[in-house]
Amino acid sequence: MSTKTSFSTDSNPRTQTFNGPRQTDGGTACAHVEPSLIRRKELARRISVSERTIDNWVARRVIPYIKTGPRFYLFDLNQVLAALRKHYQINESS
Repeated sequence: MSTKTSFSTDSNPRTQTFNGPRQTDGGTACAHVEPSLIRRKELARRISVSERTIDNWVARRVIPYIKTGPRFYLFDLNQVLAALRKHYQINESS
């Protein structure tokens, strides 16, 4: 199963639209797709810590982030979890 993403072909970047993923094997695309980058508040909620803890980890460079503005960061949840496991030496054993 392969997925393709399509954009409108309008040459004006302000009017370009994202049509989302579509299946090429005749199946239907999943209606709910998790975003790959999330904001600080959502990250804090998902890993059950305070936003201040996220700020501290960013300041100490414990977790990876993308700085998009003076006080605005985006995070990849999987990369953050991997960094925390490494930093706090957590082994995932079943």
